[in-house]
Order: sequence, then structure tokens, then C-alpha cells
Amino acid sequence: MNKAIIQQESFNFDFQSDFLSGVINEKNFKWDIRKIDDHHYHIIKDHVSFDIYILQINKEDKTVSLRINGKTTTVKIEDRYDVLLKEMGLENLSKVKIKELKAPMPGLVLDVKVNPGDSVEKGQPLLVLEAMKMENVLKSPADGVITDIKVKKGQAVEKNEILITF
Repeated sequence: MNKAIIQQESFNFDFQSDFLSGVINEKNFKWDIRKIDDHHYHIIKDHVSFDIYILQINKEDKTVSLRINGKTTTVKIEDRYDVLLKEMGLENLSKVKIKELKAPMPGLVLDVKVNPGDSVEKGQPLLVLEAMKMENVLKSPADGVITDIKVKKGQAVEKNEILITF
């Protein structure tokens, strides 16, 4: 079971595989969803119409800012693993916080695959580093947003030198 928190009110929810039906606080629901564009949806639930715009998605904090029928709200999402960790008193272990990507060894930057402001996901290739005649693809250790690129293509770097900041 997942949990959504809206203005300090919690809702336990789960979806069926079609995402058109499921359970909210132990009550079954069905809705009709129509995608208007990438960030705009029209939803009908229990004969009530909702015009929803996705304003912002923050993967690090697991929050979504929405405008629903003209009213803005933020929804915090906790998946079943977050809920389980919280029940065990270990909720801070579920968040990987990264500030920077460092060079694991001396080498030469062959390619930079991201730009400042880019949102990246865990495992996404960020940079190619040549070391000992081998190409090493450095990947993002967690979801985040690139704030600065400290190196350029063709630049030599030392071990533990900061390459990218989040």
C-alpha cells in the first residue's frame, strides 16, 4: 500500500495495473483519465470533473505540485518501502542524498552527457572518463538535478576531483 499526504491528511492508496481503478482508504474507486498534454489531465471520478495541471515533480523529496480546478496543492508520495521503513523507524535510510560526483581515478574527460539544470535518474550516464586506455562511463548514484559541471571535454582530472555537482 502506498501513501499520499495532502495538507497533513494521509491517504492510503493502491492502483490496479490499468491505473484507472484501485483503493483509497479501503474504498474502491474508478476514474476516467484523459491526457490533454504532457502536464494537463482531465479526470472524472464519481461523476465529478477535475482539471489537473502538474506544476512540478520533485523526485528527491517525492512531492508533486498540482493545480486542481484552479487550486494549487502539493502531494507527498510514500511508496510501500517508505511506509515500511517509517514503521520500522528507519525512514531516513530511504533517501540517498548526493551533492557531487567525484573522479574515481585519474583520467581524461572524453564526453559530458548532461548540462546544468538537467534532471537525472539513478544509473543515468553523466560523463565518460578515459583511464588506463579504457573508457569508463560514470553514472548518477541517485535521482537529482545537475547544478554545475566542473570539467570540460578533453580536460585531465585527478582522483577525487569534483566533476559534477547536484
